[in-house]
Amino acid sequence: MDGELVEHRRLVLAVDGGNSKTDVALVTEDGEVLATGRAGPFAPQSDGVAAALDVVEEAVRQALARVPPDADPGRDRSIVPGRFDHVAAYLAGADLPVEEEALALEFARRGFGPDISVRNDTFAVLRAGASGPWGVAVVCGAGINAVGVSPTGEVTRFPALGRLSGDWGGGQGIAEEALWHAARAEDGRGPATALAELCTRHFAVRTVEELILEVHFGHLDESRLHELAPGVFATAAAGDPIARSLVERQAEEITVLAEVCLRRLDLLETPTEVVLGGGILQARDPLLTALLDASFAARAPRAKILVADVPPIVGAALNGLEHLGATDPAKTRLRARYERT
Repeated sequence: MDGELVEHRRLVLAVDGGNSKTDVALVTEDGEVLATGRAGPFAPQSDGVAAALDVVEEAVRQALARVPPDADPGRDRSIVPGRFDHVAAYLAGADLPVEEEALALEFARRGFGPDISVRNDTFAVLRAGASGPWGVAVVCGAGINAVGVSPTGEVTRFPALGRLSGDWGGGQGIAEEALWHAARAEDGRGPATALAELCTRHFAVRTVEELILEVHFGHLDESRLHELAPGVFATAAAGDPIARSLVERQAEEITVLAEVCLRRLDLLETPTEVVLGGGILQARDPLLTALLDASFAARAPRAKILVADVPPIVGAALNGLEHLGATDPAKTRLRARYERT
Protein backbone atom coordinates (compact mmCIF):
# COMPACT_ATOMS: atom_id res chain seq x y z
CA MET A 1 0.00 0.00 0.00
CA ASP A 2 2.53 2.54 -1.20
CA GLY A 3 1.70 6.10 -0.21
CA GLU A 4 -1.22 5.01 1.96
CA LEU A 5 -1.21 6.16 5.57
CA VAL A 6 -1.85 3.26 7.95
CA GLU A 7 -3.48 4.26 11.20
CA HIS A 8 -2.13 2.70 14.35
CA ARG A 9 -3.06 2.50 17.97
CA ARG A 10 -0.83 4.53 20.22
CA LEU A 11 1.69 2.40 22.06
CA VAL A 12 3.00 2.55 25.62
CA LEU A 13 6.31 1.03 26.63
CA ALA A 14 5.92 0.13 30.31
CA VAL A 15 9.11 -0.64 32.22
CA ASP A 16 9.49 -2.09 35.72
CA GLY A 17 13.19 -2.03 36.51
CA GLY A 18 13.79 -3.94 39.73
CA ASN A 19 16.68 -5.13 41.85
CA SER A 20 16.31 -8.72 40.65
CA LYS A 21 14.91 -8.37 37.10
CA THR A 22 13.64 -5.90 34.51
CA ASP A 23 10.19 -6.38 32.98
CA VAL A 24 8.76 -4.52 29.99
CA ALA A 25 5.35 -4.60 28.33
CA LEU A 26 4.22 -3.17 25.01
CA VAL A 27 0.65 -1.99 25.58
CA THR A 28 -1.76 -0.40 23.12
CA GLU A 29 -3.94 2.51 24.17
CA ASP A 30 -6.97 0.19 24.29
CA GLY A 31 -5.26 -2.01 26.90
CA GLU A 32 -3.99 -4.89 24.78
CA VAL A 33 -0.62 -6.29 25.84
CA LEU A 34 1.11 -6.97 22.54
CA ALA A 35 4.21 -8.56 24.04
CA THR A 36 6.42 -8.67 27.12
CA GLY A 37 10.13 -9.10 27.79
CA ARG A 38 12.38 -9.73 30.76
CA ALA A 39 16.07 -9.10 31.36
CA GLY A 40 18.44 -8.86 34.31
CA PRO A 41 18.60 -6.51 37.31
CA PHE A 42 18.24 -2.76 36.82
CA ALA A 43 21.08 -1.31 38.89
CA PRO A 44 22.11 2.21 37.81
CA GLN A 45 23.66 3.05 41.18
CA SER A 46 26.16 0.18 41.00
CA ASP A 47 26.45 -0.46 37.24
CA GLY A 48 25.89 3.06 35.88
CA VAL A 49 23.04 4.59 33.91
CA ALA A 50 24.25 3.38 30.52
CA ALA A 51 24.58 -0.25 31.63
CA ALA A 52 21.17 -0.10 33.27
CA LEU A 53 19.59 1.13 30.04
CA ASP A 54 21.33 -1.69 28.17
CA VAL A 55 19.30 -4.08 30.31
CA VAL A 56 16.08 -2.29 29.34
CA GLU A 57 17.01 -2.46 25.66
CA GLU A 58 17.56 -6.21 25.95
CA ALA A 59 14.10 -6.68 27.47
CA VAL A 60 12.57 -4.45 24.77
CA ARG A 61 14.29 -6.44 22.01
CA GLN A 62 12.75 -9.59 23.41
CA ALA A 63 9.31 -8.00 23.49
CA LEU A 64 9.54 -6.60 19.96
CA ALA A 65 10.51 -10.01 18.63
CA ARG A 66 7.31 -11.44 20.13
CA VAL A 67 4.86 -8.92 18.68
CA PRO A 68 2.44 -10.77 16.36
CA PRO A 69 3.06 -9.82 12.71
CA ASP A 70 -0.45 -8.45 12.24
CA ALA A 71 -0.67 -6.66 15.60
CA ASP A 72 0.07 -3.13 14.42
CA PRO A 73 0.91 -2.83 10.70
CA GLY A 74 1.67 0.87 10.92
CA ARG A 75 4.87 0.28 12.86
CA ASP A 76 8.24 -1.30 12.34
CA ARG A 77 10.01 -3.22 15.07
CA SER A 78 13.21 -1.31 15.62
CA ILE A 79 13.99 1.10 18.42
CA VAL A 80 13.98 4.37 16.53
CA PRO A 81 12.92 7.91 17.53
CA GLY A 82 9.17 8.02 17.98
CA ARG A 83 8.85 4.23 18.23
CA PHE A 84 6.78 4.48 21.43
CA ASP A 85 4.13 7.13 21.95
CA HIS A 86 4.82 7.13 25.68
CA VAL A 87 7.50 5.50 27.84
CA ALA A 88 6.37 4.84 31.42
CA ALA A 89 9.51 3.71 33.26
CA TYR A 90 9.36 2.87 36.97
CA LEU A 91 12.81 2.05 38.17
CA ALA A 92 14.80 0.90 41.18
CA GLY A 93 17.67 3.26 41.81
CA ALA A 94 15.59 6.27 40.75
CA ASP A 95 15.34 7.34 44.37
CA LEU A 96 15.93 11.07 43.87
CA PRO A 97 14.54 13.52 41.30
CA VAL A 98 18.05 14.10 39.90
CA GLU A 99 18.38 10.35 39.29
CA GLU A 100 14.99 10.22 37.57
CA GLU A 101 16.09 13.08 35.33
CA ALA A 102 19.38 11.39 34.39
CA LEU A 103 17.58 8.17 33.47
CA ALA A 104 14.93 10.02 31.44
CA LEU A 105 17.68 11.77 29.49
CA GLU A 106 19.28 8.43 28.66
CA PHE A 107 15.95 7.00 27.46
CA ALA A 108 15.56 10.07 25.23
CA ARG A 109 19.14 9.89 23.96
CA ARG A 110 18.57 6.31 22.83
CA GLY A 111 15.45 7.28 20.91
CA PHE A 112 12.80 5.36 22.81
CA GLY A 113 10.27 8.08 22.06
CA PRO A 114 9.43 11.77 22.41
CA ASP A 115 7.37 11.43 25.60
CA ILE A 116 9.12 9.82 28.58
CA SER A 117 8.19 9.56 32.26
CA VAL A 118 10.65 8.12 34.79
CA ARG A 119 9.80 7.55 38.43
CA ASN A 120 10.84 5.31 41.27
CA ASP A 121 9.46 1.77 41.07
CA THR A 122 7.47 2.22 44.30
CA PHE A 123 5.02 4.41 42.34
CA ALA A 124 4.31 1.42 40.08
CA VAL A 125 3.52 -0.74 43.11
CA LEU A 126 1.09 1.92 44.30
CA ARG A 127 -0.77 2.04 41.01
CA ALA A 128 -0.73 -1.75 40.61
CA GLY A 129 -2.42 -2.29 43.97
CA ALA A 130 -4.65 0.76 44.39
CA SER A 131 -8.05 1.27 42.81
CA GLY A 132 -6.99 4.70 41.50
CA PRO A 133 -3.94 6.94 41.08
CA TRP A 134 -3.63 8.03 44.73
CA GLY A 135 -2.85 6.40 48.05
CA VAL A 136 0.23 5.13 49.88
CA ALA A 137 2.57 2.27 48.97
CA VAL A 138 5.17 0.54 51.11
CA VAL A 139 7.55 -1.82 49.33
CA CYS A 140 9.50 -4.34 51.37
CA GLY A 141 11.55 -6.57 49.13
CA ALA A 142 15.33 -6.62 49.07
CA GLY A 143 15.13 -3.16 50.66
CA ILE A 144 12.35 -0.91 51.87
CA ASN A 145 10.73 2.27 50.59
CA ALA A 146 7.43 4.14 50.60
CA VAL A 147 5.63 6.84 48.64
CA GLY A 148 2.34 8.65 48.96
CA VAL A 149 0.15 10.53 46.50
CA SER A 150 -2.79 12.67 47.60
CA PRO A 151 -6.11 12.97 45.73
CA THR A 152 -4.87 16.34 44.42
CA GLY A 153 -1.56 14.89 43.18
CA GLU A 154 0.72 16.02 46.01
CA VAL A 155 3.61 13.56 46.45
CA THR A 156 5.63 12.53 49.48
CA ARG A 157 8.62 10.20 49.37
CA PHE A 158 11.90 9.28 51.07
CA PRO A 159 15.52 9.28 49.83
CA ALA A 160 15.60 5.48 50.37
CA LEU A 161 19.41 5.27 50.47
CA GLY A 162 19.56 2.55 53.12
CA ARG A 163 20.92 3.08 56.62
CA LEU A 164 22.47 6.35 55.43
CA SER A 165 18.97 7.84 55.16
CA GLY A 166 17.49 6.10 58.19
CA ASP A 167 16.02 3.02 56.50
CA TRP A 168 15.93 -0.44 58.01
CA GLY A 169 14.55 -3.72 56.77
CA GLY A 170 13.74 -5.62 53.65
CA GLY A 171 15.24 -9.02 53.00
CA GLN A 172 18.81 -7.73 53.02
CA GLY A 173 18.40 -5.71 56.21
CA ILE A 174 16.68 -8.54 58.07
CA ALA A 175 19.35 -11.02 56.98
CA GLU A 176 22.24 -8.77 57.98
CA GLU A 177 20.68 -8.24 61.39
CA ALA A 178 20.14 -11.99 61.77
CA LEU A 179 23.82 -12.60 61.01
CA TRP A 180 24.80 -9.93 63.57
CA HIS A 181 22.81 -11.72 66.28
CA ALA A 182 24.12 -15.11 65.15
CA ALA A 183 27.74 -13.94 65.43
CA ARG A 184 27.18 -12.62 68.95
CA ALA A 185 25.38 -15.79 70.00
CA GLU A 186 28.26 -17.93 68.77
CA ASP A 187 31.06 -15.96 70.44
CA GLY A 188 29.21 -15.30 73.71
CA ARG A 189 28.57 -11.57 73.41
CA GLY A 190 24.83 -12.08 72.98
CA PRO A 191 22.04 -14.45 73.94
CA ALA A 192 21.63 -17.82 72.28
CA THR A 193 19.44 -17.87 69.17
CA ALA A 194 18.45 -20.42 66.56
CA LEU A 195 19.52 -17.86 63.97
CA ALA A 196 23.08 -19.14 64.35
CA GLU A 197 22.03 -22.60 63.18
CA LEU A 198 19.99 -21.03 60.38
CA CYS A 199 23.09 -19.22 59.07
CA THR A 200 25.39 -22.23 59.17
CA ARG A 201 22.81 -24.65 57.76
CA HIS A 202 21.72 -22.44 54.88
CA PHE A 203 25.24 -21.71 53.66
CA ALA A 204 26.66 -25.15 54.56
CA VAL A 205 29.45 -23.85 56.81
CA ARG A 206 30.64 -25.15 60.16
CA THR A 207 30.47 -21.89 62.10
CA VAL A 208 29.00 -18.42 61.81
CA GLU A 209 32.54 -17.02 61.86
CA GLU A 210 33.35 -19.09 58.78
CA LEU A 211 30.36 -17.55 56.99
CA ILE A 212 31.46 -14.06 57.99
CA LEU A 213 34.96 -14.66 56.62
CA GLU A 214 33.53 -16.06 53.37
CA VAL A 215 31.71 -12.77 52.90
CA HIS A 216 34.65 -10.65 54.08
CA PHE A 217 37.11 -12.20 51.60
CA GLY A 218 34.65 -12.06 48.72
CA HIS A 219 34.11 -15.80 48.37
CA LEU A 220 30.39 -15.28 49.02
CA ASP A 221 28.59 -12.28 47.57
CA GLU A 222 27.13 -10.24 50.41
CA SER A 223 23.91 -9.79 48.44
CA ARG A 224 23.24 -13.51 48.91
CA LEU A 225 22.62 -12.95 52.60
CA HIS A 226 19.04 -11.98 51.75
CA GLU A 227 18.44 -15.70 51.20
CA LEU A 228 18.25 -15.97 54.99
CA ALA A 229 15.10 -13.83 55.23
CA PRO A 230 12.49 -16.62 54.83
CA GLY A 231 14.35 -18.64 57.45
CA VAL A 232 14.25 -15.71 59.87
CA PHE A 233 10.46 -15.64 59.61
CA ALA A 234 10.27 -19.41 60.07
CA THR A 235 12.58 -19.19 63.10
CA ALA A 236 10.38 -16.46 64.58
CA ALA A 237 7.28 -18.59 64.05
CA ALA A 238 9.01 -21.43 65.91
CA GLY A 239 9.32 -19.18 68.96
CA ASP A 240 12.87 -17.84 68.85
CA PRO A 241 12.72 -14.47 70.68
CA ILE A 242 15.56 -12.85 68.74
CA ALA A 243 14.04 -13.76 65.38
CA ARG A 244 10.64 -12.59 66.57
CA SER A 245 12.14 -9.24 67.58
CA LEU A 246 13.34 -8.78 64.00
CA VAL A 247 9.88 -9.46 62.60
CA GLU A 248 8.40 -7.05 65.13
CA ARG A 249 10.92 -4.40 64.12
CA GLN A 250 10.07 -4.94 60.45
CA ALA A 251 6.37 -4.47 61.18
CA GLU A 252 7.18 -1.24 63.03
CA GLU A 253 9.21 0.10 60.10
CA ILE A 254 6.48 -0.70 57.58
CA THR A 255 3.82 0.94 59.74
CA VAL A 256 5.80 4.08 60.46
CA LEU A 257 6.60 4.62 56.77
CA ALA A 258 2.91 4.45 55.90
CA GLU A 259 1.90 6.57 58.88
CA VAL A 260 4.37 9.33 58.01
CA CYS A 261 3.18 9.39 54.39
CA LEU A 262 -0.43 9.67 55.54
CA ARG A 263 0.41 12.42 58.03
CA ARG A 264 2.43 14.46 55.52
CA LEU A 265 -0.48 14.33 53.06
CA ASP A 266 -3.06 15.06 55.78
CA LEU A 267 -4.75 11.70 55.10
CA LEU A 268 -4.60 10.06 58.53
CA GLU A 269 -8.29 10.81 59.08
CA THR A 270 -9.28 10.00 55.47
CA PRO A 271 -10.03 6.45 54.29
CA THR A 272 -6.94 5.74 52.19
CA GLU A 273 -5.62 2.67 50.44
CA VAL A 274 -2.19 1.56 51.65
CA VAL A 275 -0.66 -0.90 49.18
CA LEU A 276 1.92 -3.36 50.49
CA GLY A 277 4.30 -4.79 47.90
CA GLY A 278 7.63 -6.56 47.55
CA GLY A 279 8.56 -10.14 48.32
CA ILE A 280 8.56 -9.86 52.11
CA LEU A 281 5.01 -8.50 52.20
CA GLN A 282 3.59 -10.53 49.33
CA ALA A 283 4.68 -13.71 51.14
CA ARG A 284 1.90 -12.89 53.67
CA ASP A 285 3.81 -14.30 56.64
CA PRO A 286 1.18 -14.93 59.36
CA LEU A 287 3.18 -13.32 62.19
CA LEU A 288 4.11 -10.23 60.18
CA THR A 289 0.53 -9.91 58.92
CA ALA A 290 -0.89 -10.08 62.45
CA LEU A 291 1.60 -7.51 63.72
CA LEU A 292 0.76 -5.16 60.84
CA ASP A 293 -2.98 -5.53 61.40
CA ALA A 294 -2.54 -4.58 65.05
CA SER A 295 -0.18 -1.66 64.45
CA PHE A 296 -2.26 -0.13 61.66
CA ALA A 297 -5.41 -0.49 63.75
CA ALA A 298 -3.74 1.48 66.53
CA ARG A 299 -1.90 4.12 64.51
CA ALA A 300 -3.71 4.52 61.18
CA PRO A 301 -7.17 3.01 61.65
CA ARG A 302 -8.65 4.70 58.56
CA ALA A 303 -6.10 3.04 56.29
CA LYS A 304 -7.33 0.26 54.02
CA ILE A 305 -4.52 -2.28 53.76
CA LEU A 306 -4.09 -4.03 50.41
CA VAL A 307 -1.42 -6.51 49.35
CA ALA A 308 -0.55 -6.01 45.68
CA ASP A 309 -1.83 -9.04 43.77
CA VAL A 310 -0.48 -8.13 40.32
CA PRO A 311 3.15 -7.31 39.41
CA PRO A 312 4.47 -3.74 39.35
CA ILE A 313 4.61 -3.75 35.54
CA VAL A 314 0.81 -3.44 35.69
CA GLY A 315 1.15 -0.20 37.64
CA ALA A 316 3.69 1.13 35.16
CA ALA A 317 1.38 0.30 32.25
CA LEU A 318 -1.70 1.77 33.97
CA ASN A 319 0.15 5.02 34.60
CA GLY A 320 1.20 5.03 30.95
CA LEU A 321 -2.37 4.48 29.76
CA GLU A 322 -3.66 7.24 32.01
CA HIS A 323 -0.99 9.56 30.59
CA LEU A 324 -2.48 8.92 27.14
CA GLY A 325 -6.01 9.48 28.43
CA ALA A 326 -7.04 5.86 27.93
CA THR A 327 -10.56 4.72 28.80
CA ASP A 328 -11.57 2.75 31.88
CA PRO A 329 -12.33 -0.33 29.74
CA ALA A 330 -8.76 -0.18 28.42
CA LYS A 331 -7.37 -0.18 31.96
CA THR A 332 -9.70 -3.01 32.96
CA ARG A 333 -8.55 -5.03 29.95
CA LEU A 334 -4.91 -4.55 30.90
CA ARG A 335 -5.43 -5.53 34.55
CA ALA A 336 -7.53 -8.55 33.61
CA ARG A 337 -4.74 -9.86 31.42
CA TYR A 338 -2.37 -10.04 34.39
CA GLU A 339 -4.98 -11.21 36.89
CA ARG A 340 -5.57 -14.24 34.66
CA THR A 341 -1.86 -15.11 34.73
